[in-house]
Amino acid sequence: MSGFVNITFETERETDGRWIAEVSDLAGVVAYGTTEIEAVGKAEALAVRVLAERIEHR
Repeated sequence: MSGFVNITFETERETDGRWIAEVSDLAGVVAYGTTEIEAVGKAEALAVRVLAERIEHR
């Protein structure tokens, strides 16, 4: 096992100007930001928490 996880973020700009970032492989990992980078950063932090939770409870 390499210890690395590849995470793909999908981003889209909403009509109100906000950015949304989502990890489709991890249910519920969706985050908004005022910039694309901010949205991805928030989604990345959430993805790490979700993965840590899965490791702890499985």
